[in-house]
Amino acid sequence: MEKIVRQRSLYEINVRVWLRNFDKDGKKATLSDVPNSYWDYLADLGIENVWLMGVWKTPEAAIKKYCFEPFLIDEYKKALKDFTYKDVSGSPYSIEDYIVSEKIGGENELVELKKTLNKRGMNLILDFIPNHFSAESSLVVKHPEIFLKTNEHIFKEDPYTFFKPEGASYFIAHGRDPFFPAWTDTAQINYFEPEARNFMINRLKRITELADGVRCDMAMLMLNNVFRNTWGIVLSDAGYHTPDTEFWQEAIHSIKNQNPNFLFIAEAYWDLEWQLQQLGFDYTYDKSLMDRLKNNDAGSIRDHLRAEEDYQLKSVRFIENHDEPRAINYLGYDKSKAAAIIISTIQGMRFYFDGQFEGERTKLPVQLGRKSKEKPIDSLKNFYEKLLRIVKNPIFKYGDWRLITPEPAWENDYSYINIIAFLRSFENQYRLVVVNYSTEISAARLKFEPPEGMEEIILTDLLTNEKYKRNTFEIFDLGLYVKLSPFQSHLFAF
Repeated sequence: MEKIVRQRSLYEINVRVWLRNFDKDGKKATLSDVPNSYWDYLADLGIENVWLMGVWKTPEAAIKKYCFEPFLIDEYKKALKDFTYKDVSGSPYSIEDYIVSEKIGGENELVELKKTLNKRGMNLILDFIPNHFSAESSLVVKHPEIFLKTNEHIFKEDPYTFFKPEGASYFIAHGRDPFFPAWTDTAQINYFEPEARNFMINRLKRITELADGVRCDMAMLMLNNVFRNTWGIVLSDAGYHTPDTEFWQEAIHSIKNQNPNFLFIAEAYWDLEWQLQQLGFDYTYDKSLMDRLKNNDAGSIRDHLRAEEDYQLKSVRFIENHDEPRAINYLGYDKSKAAAIIISTIQGMRFYFDGQFEGERTKLPVQLGRKSKEKPIDSLKNFYEKLLRIVKNPIFKYGDWRLITPEPAWENDYSYINIIAFLRSFENQYRLVVVNYSTEISAARLKFEPPEGMEEIILTDLLTNEKYKRNTFEIFDLGLYVKLSPFQSHLFAF
């Protein structure tokens, strides 16, 4: 019987910014300038999927027209003290088309990089931005049929959300999230139009020739109900009816028919993750867990981890990415380590962002192509390298997972509620993860069934290399006694 894969890993790189690390002798580096030793390093840490964010071409006209708004310049200056206008590369989510930017080396270098990763057992993941193209994309003129068009009356009522392309006789919607103003640098795809769906599926097929999977930006915006609620007036005015099928159903089925192993990862919010999983996504963002980790509420984290196993297995666990604040800032040093242990040892996909291991503090606007150099926190980097090498073990990829409910260590002591614990087992090997997710010293008893036929077990804490001999009858009857300082952890092997 085929083993269930219970955990995978993903590493995000903001490629345009990250390549500046490899510039040499005044020449801007491209993908071919990245040494193989870098990919060897990630492979050694157990990274299986590398997501290069920002590989697609951005129209130069869009940079000049949309990327120098006063509020954006303020953000640039906060993130980059010596900011200049040359540092702006444009939004990686306002693209011309699925054309690999020559600034990072073009398609040939990307194809070679995929081969380099695949040889090391790693997959290449690229962005699929289904909601829109750039408002300055040539597709707006070449393929107006795929965009959400409206009439002059609606345009005049809301000229911020709609625009008239230069030289065109029609009006198009800018892309948007229904809870926020429109993204004025984008042009909205019409997912109630069959031609648009076919066009985007063909673009996905093109990406399958370049990558092993896609991270789908704002994937819930294509859902029929969401799209109808966002654009109802425009759709009704044009006489559109809700399609019988969901776009993702069609798209994922079409791609998986050709390549069953092609990976679909959804950026998803609004409690729509389960629906997207049912439509075929291999993984969906777990923003809810990140939000719970922000608070010192171990109970809410445990409750979240009690969800159905199918949902857990398809959840992407993270504490930072390019859209979120840096973990070291909003969690702090010790809490960020405790959170990292949790996301790295539970089921699903563990997801890290370039700079996270080093404790980078700057959240960079996506339009910038350069960042300030920050001094790495060596102790944090050492912690992450140790943790990732620990969770490379097959027990985390294939091992069964069970949440343990903590019990009081003694009467009238309620600190046990701060303890998060779970057990993983695979081929007679066990890992017991224990985290005190609170600001107080906490103790608990943890009951679990030890290996049969043994009176004692030796627990080795893989984080500290300390060993503890414990009686198996006591563990079974009373529970293993643990006591931890604030945001400290055990990662026991036995």
